[in-house]
Amino acid sequence: MHAVDDVSFNLSKGEALGVVGESGCGKSTLARVLLRLIAPTSGKIFLDGVDLSQLTPRNLRAKRRQMQIVFQDAYASLDSRQKIGNIIAEPLIVHGIGNRASRRARVAQLLNMVGLEPEAAHRYPHEFSGGQRQRIGIARAISLEPELVIADEPVSALDVSIQSQVLNLLVDLRRKLDLSYIFISHDLAVVEHICDTIAVMYLGEIVEMTDCGTLFAAAKHPYTRALISAIPRPDPKRRGSPRIVLEGDIPNPENPPPGCRFHTRCPEVMAACKSIKPEEHRFEESGRPHLVRCHLYN
Repeated sequence: MHAVDDVSFNLSKGEALGVVGESGCGKSTLARVLLRLIAPTSGKIFLDGVDLSQLTPRNLRAKRRQMQIVFQDAYASLDSRQKIGNIIAEPLIVHGIGNRASRRARVAQLLNMVGLEPEAAHRYPHEFSGGQRQRIGIARAISLEPELVIADEPVSALDVSIQSQVLNLLVDLRRKLDLSYIFISHDLAVVEHICDTIAVMYLGEIVEMTDCGTLFAAAKHPYTRALISAIPRPDPKRRGSPRIVLEGDIPNPENPPPGCRFHTRCPEVMAACKSIKPEEHRFEESGRPHLVRCHLYN
């Protein structure tokens, strides 16, 4: 099974890339492969010109200072037996940064940066709400001053009222620390708030990728248009927009359909879609690249 198949993209310094798609399309697998939490079976992963897929475990550990992850389940990703101060300080200890006093000061600084009191360092994860635990996970992720942070659906398990607070925190940290983000989500409305570029995945492949404004104004792939039509519209004048309802479920990734992988659910399917794999088509939208994988543009 190819959970991630022929996925390729570039991420510039300070840029935020959103990766969206239905559950099971390969988003989280992509995140773990990029960080070498899962070893890729083929392909290359470059960070500042260094191929991460070829590094030895020792060299990879040193490189991990530049890349960190914020997990979806904030509670499961925190050690329930350790106090918050120890959890946040652990990356500093692993990489031999500072002494006990300087690490204690750094933990207090990080807690303040994510909107928590320094006294939180003396408490355990179960004593915090879901939103507070995710803030702790973010503090741990930025403790080593990384260049890249991968956020794997960091707000999907939170109440809607808390989601906006955590998203605004991520936006502020990106600006203050000059971070690059790969933001994984199944919610296009959330990604629109934080990202510059959006890649839409379906069954392990990127089917469309362009800048955020172009995607929402002029999406080309039928799957992308269906996702955008499903976004709730608070403006009464826009509630009459037609909803594109996709029939059926995502095919089994162990046995993907021939041709275009989306053809079994596509409302614009053609004969070629059922047998010929679509090539990548590249357009220029306002001077920016727009990639789409679809037979409609042959």
